[in-house]
Amino acid sequence: MTKILEISNLSKKYYTLTEEIDAIKNISLEINEKDFIALIGPSGCGKSTLLSILNKQESYNTGKINYFDKTIGYMLQDDCLFDWLNVLDNCLLGLKIKNKLTKENKEYVINLIKKYGLNDFIYKYPKSLSGGMKQRVALIRTLALKPDILLMDEPFSALDPQTRLNISNDVFNILKQENKTLILVTHSISEAIILCNRIILLSNRPSIILKEYNPIFDTNNLIERINSNEYTKYYQIISKDFNYE
Repeated sequence: MTKILEISNLSKKYYTLTEEIDAIKNISLEINEKDFIALIGPSGCGKSTLLSILNKQESYNTGKINYFDKTIGYMLQDDCLFDWLNVLDNCLLGLKIKNKLTKENKEYVINLIKKYGLNDFIYKYPKSLSGGMKQRVALIRTLALKPDILLMDEPFSALDPQTRLNISNDVFNILKQENKTLILVTHSISEAIILCNRIILLSNRPSIILKEYNPIFDTNNLIERINSNEYTKYYQIISKDFNYE
């Protein structure tokens, strides 16, 4: 396994006029190439804060992050597609902002659009797309910059359970085919189990790592995973540790 991200003794504090708040305390974690990692824990424990730090949107107080020259992509919770841009232009937006819209990169994006079933919609606008299609467009827009590691913060939380499962299956298979590494923040134990090979349970604030789980399945089909005995076993174990009711 090739290590592509290392977090060492990471701590983050917030300051108010009256107090100092520890958000994250001494988090250490190694991420290997092609890992699919879920960060789970109580609401407000610092999952999204950790993701923002990794994406360099927030600073940290102590510790170290080694990116090994790898690049980070961040997929927002909402698809954030622009209604006045067609599918292709939405997918190219990040490249334009970063001044990386070369002929080669545009061809790469068009190939992704074709590969993942959106070729007939390449010049259509978001209002013509289903929820699953919009998520694929948002994912292709993120992949257009060719990140080594993809960060996702509750990307499917606004969807109904069945749509969420189907779209998760789409995204999972796309990331597997593109050989990406994933760090996912989710409140859903089910989502963590079926999507990820490593699940990191974080404590209440100040957030520390309590435990890691490593689900193993014989299939990459998420619907088959959720109906398996392995899923039931891991759900019972993690739910007990999480103290879900």
